Amino acid sequence: MKAMTELRVPPSEGSRQLIDGFLDAIWMERGLSDNTLAAYRSDLYAYAAWLEKQKGQIISARTSDILAYLSVVCECSVRTVARRLSSIRRLYEYLVREGQAGHDPTARVESPRLGRPLPLSMTETEVEALLAAPDTDIALGFRDRTMLEVLYATGLRVTELVGLTLQQVNLRQGVVRVIGKGNKERLVPLGEEAVVWLERFLTQGRPAFFKGNANDTLFPTMRGRAMTRQSFWYIIKRYARIAGINKTLSPHVLRHAFATHLLNHGADLRVVQMLLGHSDISTTQIYTHIARERLKDLHARHHPRG
Repeated sequence: MKAMTELRVPPSEGSRQLIDGFLDAIWMERGLSDNTLAAYRSDLYAYAAWLEKQKGQIISARTSDILAYLSVVCECSVRTVARRLSSIRRLYEYLVREGQAGHDPTARVESPRLGRPLPLSMTETEVEALLAAPDTDIALGFRDRTMLEVLYATGLRVTELVGLTLQQVNLRQGVVRVIGKGNKERLVPLGEEAVVWLERFLTQGRPAFFKGNANDTLFPTMRGRAMTRQSFWYIIKRYARIAGINKTLSPHVLRHAFATHLLNHGADLRVVQMLLGHSDISTTQIYTHIARERLKDLHARHHPRG
């Protein structure tokens, strides 16, 4: 654990300026989210601090330095090591392109091979139990039920859900306009059930969250502010316990359920890709594996020769 503690020492001002310049550039080029930029910054600051402890510098690092650093963090998961290497690789690609580094020390370093575990999902029965868990006779329960309905109906990312405003929802057309990763906009159908809950919430539930000064936050906290993604994560956990669901649920699991259930009911993969806001179809294809496993399970349990 000592090695991991050393990685938390901040790098020098010069290294921070180099890294921050790279982050500013990729933010301009790709419109990355604040969470993604924070992950890059954390990874690269840790790498720079480790280099400086070894009397090295980012600009003059060698392939052996990269391998040595990865061996220090190898006690992390393979996925974490791969992510950190990816961050470092992107930094050097930028530095070489901008003429700030003469070579890329990551060029001959192979990324660790990742398995592709199936994401956790939920059965339709479990989803129904979760949706029924909030007490809709009180304002908080009414809001939470509506949020869960919208999340399952649209497959939004949690940051997209908690950041929704009134202007993004068109109940007459039954769609929500979402600003996703890379500032990309997409229209997602709400479905009849979610529209009904939203209509009721806007007129009967939402006003209770404002004491005088209302704003355009669709799902406010009791203080009338936008909810954090961490807060909604705790909400999901609480209702999972109430519903008796013995899985480690998160908002993303409902997104997985949205995609899986669509495919189980015959939706086209390209349509699911557009609804989820995936830029690459390969990201969406993981859900075909979930659907296939579900079919195998159904066959094994119900076919006389299963």
